[in-house]
Amino acid sequence: MARFFIRLSYKGSKYHGWQIQPNAISVQEILNKALSTILREEINVVGCGRTDAGVHASDFYAHFDMVQEAINDTEKFCFKLNRLLPRDIAAKRIFKVHPEAHARFDAISRTYHYFITKEKNPFRIETHWQIPFELEGHKMNEAAKILFEYQDFTSFSKLHTDVKTNNCKIYLAAWEETADEFIFTIKADRFLRNMVRAIVGTLIEVGRGKLDLDGFRKIIESKNRSNAGSSVPGHALFLSAIEYPETLKEVTT
Repeated sequence: MARFFIRLSYKGSKYHGWQIQPNAISVQEILNKALSTILREEINVVGCGRTDAGVHASDFYAHFDMVQEAINDTEKFCFKLNRLLPRDIAAKRIFKVHPEAHARFDAISRTYHYFITKEKNPFRIETHWQIPFELEGHKMNEAAKILFEYQDFTSFSKLHTDVKTNNCKIYLAAWEETADEFIFTIKADRFLRNMVRAIVGTLIEVGRGKLDLDGFRKIIESKNRSNAGSSVPGHALFLSAIEYPETLKEVTT
């Protein structure tokens, strides 16, 4: 048995998220089929996380096991895989790892970006959320700093999930404003389901002047999802970076 990591990116517009769904197409399903076809055995990939419907990933990792170690030239294999995958899913690199390496559990941080456009732009329809209102970026940044004071983010989690804890360690949370867009960056050791979209939606309430900093803090402390803002659309969200420990090495022999 051999284990391989695959680094990929995908545009999530046509997919019902990463994870296999009973009645909808997913990125995981497409990748499973492509790998199984090339390797001529049933392959089931395990992702570094799961993105919601319409969410994109500019950097994503998954691992898979195979009975026969048939990948001798990983560059050539990656080329073959890309020829079989649709244009909106791209394999960047494939490399062998130790059998215990895990794409999800070994990840030590994940970074997301959320893109908001201030103006109508036909080239951003599937990657940005166009807003019809003004936002005060400095207020949203002040509120974002409050996130560092807490670890329990139940208020921003989808209800009835199967996780054991709602605690997360946030390393970075900040807004950048340009002439025509807002970009929110958030990095943490882990994220709850729907967490980033709920945080962005609540920060936007601050940016619109509908919520002050004290109110934002009280929402976090309430540990009640109904008190937070609405989740923003998924099509403007990108999983943009996954970090692994240096101990996770490529196996060369």
